[in-house]
Amino acid sequence: MACRISELVINCRDPHLLASFWCEVLDFVVLGTDDGAVEIGPREGFGGLQPTLVFSPAAEPAAGRPRLHFDVNATDRDQDAELERLLKLGARPADIGQTGEESWHVLTDPEGNEFCLLRTRLS
Repeated sequence: MACRISELVINCRDPHLLASFWCEVLDFVVLGTDDGAVEIGPREGFGGLQPTLVFSPAAEPAAGRPRLHFDVNATDRDQDAELERLLKLGARPADIGQTGEESWHVLTDPEGNEFCLLRTRLS
Protein backbone atom coordinates (compact mmCIF):
# COMPACT_ATOMS: atom_id res chain seq x y z
CA MET A 1 0.00 0.00 0.00
CA ALA A 2 1.26 3.49 -0.80
CA CYS A 3 0.31 7.00 0.24
CA ARG A 4 -1.35 9.60 -1.94
CA ILE A 5 -1.26 13.38 -1.59
CA SER A 6 -4.73 14.43 -0.43
CA GLU A 7 -4.14 18.07 0.59
CA LEU A 8 -1.53 20.73 0.08
CA VAL A 9 -1.35 23.38 2.80
CA ILE A 10 -0.17 26.85 1.81
CA ASN A 11 0.57 29.39 4.52
CA CYS A 12 -0.43 32.89 3.41
CA ARG A 13 -1.44 36.34 4.62
CA ASP A 14 -4.89 36.36 2.98
CA PRO A 15 -6.42 32.88 2.64
CA HIS A 16 -9.65 34.19 1.08
CA LEU A 17 -7.78 36.15 -1.61
CA LEU A 18 -5.63 33.18 -2.61
CA ALA A 19 -8.54 30.75 -2.42
CA SER A 20 -10.53 32.97 -4.78
CA PHE A 21 -7.59 33.30 -7.21
CA TRP A 22 -6.81 29.57 -7.27
CA CYS A 23 -10.52 28.63 -7.57
CA GLU A 24 -10.60 30.65 -10.78
CA VAL A 25 -7.28 29.25 -12.06
CA LEU A 26 -8.19 25.61 -11.39
CA ASP A 27 -12.00 25.73 -11.66
CA PHE A 28 -12.17 24.62 -8.01
CA VAL A 29 -14.77 25.51 -5.40
CA VAL A 30 -14.52 26.37 -1.70
CA LEU A 31 -15.04 23.15 0.24
CA GLY A 32 -14.90 24.64 3.70
CA THR A 33 -13.40 27.10 6.15
CA ASP A 34 -11.98 26.51 9.62
CA ASP A 35 -10.17 28.90 11.98
CA GLY A 36 -9.41 31.33 9.14
CA ALA A 37 -8.17 28.61 6.75
CA VAL A 38 -9.96 28.06 3.43
CA GLU A 39 -9.99 24.67 1.69
CA ILE A 40 -10.64 24.51 -2.04
CA GLY A 41 -10.88 21.55 -4.37
CA PRO A 42 -12.62 19.89 -7.27
CA ARG A 43 -16.39 20.14 -7.43
CA GLU A 44 -16.68 16.46 -6.48
CA GLY A 45 -14.97 17.28 -3.17
CA PHE A 46 -12.22 15.79 -1.06
CA GLY A 47 -10.76 12.39 -1.87
CA GLY A 48 -10.75 12.49 -5.66
CA LEU A 49 -7.77 12.27 -8.00
CA GLN A 50 -6.69 15.86 -7.37
CA PRO A 51 -5.55 17.03 -3.93
CA THR A 52 -7.37 19.86 -2.23
CA LEU A 53 -5.56 23.11 -1.36
CA VAL A 54 -5.78 24.54 2.14
CA PHE A 55 -4.83 28.21 2.49
CA SER A 56 -3.86 28.69 6.11
CA PRO A 57 -3.38 32.14 7.70
CA ALA A 58 0.18 33.08 8.61
CA ALA A 59 1.33 36.44 9.93
CA GLU A 60 4.57 36.51 7.96
CA PRO A 61 5.42 35.03 4.58
CA ALA A 62 8.17 32.41 4.47
CA ALA A 63 11.60 33.91 3.88
CA GLY A 64 13.53 33.03 0.74
CA ARG A 65 12.51 31.29 -2.42
CA PRO A 66 9.86 28.57 -1.92
CA ARG A 67 10.99 24.97 -2.26
CA LEU A 68 7.72 23.92 -3.88
CA HIS A 69 5.63 25.46 -6.63
CA PHE A 70 2.70 24.49 -8.82
CA ASP A 71 2.90 23.68 -12.53
CA VAL A 72 -0.42 24.14 -14.31
CA ASN A 73 -1.61 23.18 -17.78
CA ALA A 74 -4.52 24.62 -19.73
CA THR A 75 -7.38 22.20 -20.34
CA ASP A 76 -9.54 24.00 -22.89
CA ARG A 77 -7.36 26.58 -24.68
CA ASP A 78 -3.84 27.08 -25.92
CA GLN A 79 -1.03 28.38 -23.73
CA ASP A 80 -1.20 31.97 -25.01
CA ALA A 81 -4.93 32.24 -24.31
CA GLU A 82 -4.47 30.71 -20.86
CA LEU A 83 -1.61 33.10 -20.09
CA GLU A 84 -3.86 36.04 -20.96
CA ARG A 85 -6.63 34.65 -18.71
CA LEU A 86 -4.24 34.13 -15.77
CA LEU A 87 -2.84 37.65 -16.08
CA LYS A 88 -6.39 39.06 -16.03
CA LEU A 89 -7.06 37.06 -12.83
CA GLY A 90 -4.12 38.75 -11.11
CA ALA A 91 -1.10 36.57 -11.92
CA ARG A 92 2.11 38.45 -12.66
CA PRO A 93 5.14 37.45 -14.77
CA ALA A 94 8.18 36.49 -12.71
CA ASP A 95 11.83 36.57 -13.70
CA ILE A 96 13.81 33.79 -12.06
CA GLY A 97 16.59 33.79 -14.63
CA GLN A 98 14.82 32.32 -17.62
CA THR A 99 16.57 32.50 -20.99
CA GLY A 100 13.42 33.25 -22.99
CA GLU A 101 13.71 29.90 -24.77
CA GLU A 102 11.60 28.00 -22.21
CA SER A 103 8.32 26.42 -23.28
CA TRP A 104 6.69 27.55 -20.02
CA HIS A 105 5.84 30.86 -18.36
CA VAL A 106 6.86 31.63 -14.77
CA LEU A 107 4.18 33.60 -12.92
CA THR A 108 3.30 34.60 -9.37
CA ASP A 109 -0.09 34.54 -7.66
CA PRO A 110 -1.41 37.62 -5.81
CA GLU A 111 0.87 36.92 -2.80
CA GLY A 112 3.98 36.33 -4.90
CA ASN A 113 4.02 32.52 -4.87
CA GLU A 114 5.66 31.22 -8.04
CA PHE A 115 3.92 28.85 -10.42
CA CYS A 116 4.52 27.80 -14.01
CA LEU A 117 2.13 27.62 -16.94
CA LEU A 118 3.26 24.71 -19.10
CA ARG A 119 2.70 24.45 -22.87
CA THR A 120 0.95 21.07 -23.09
CA ARG A 121 -2.85 21.14 -22.95
CA LEU A 122 -4.39 18.45 -20.73
CA SER A 123 -7.89 17.13 -21.17
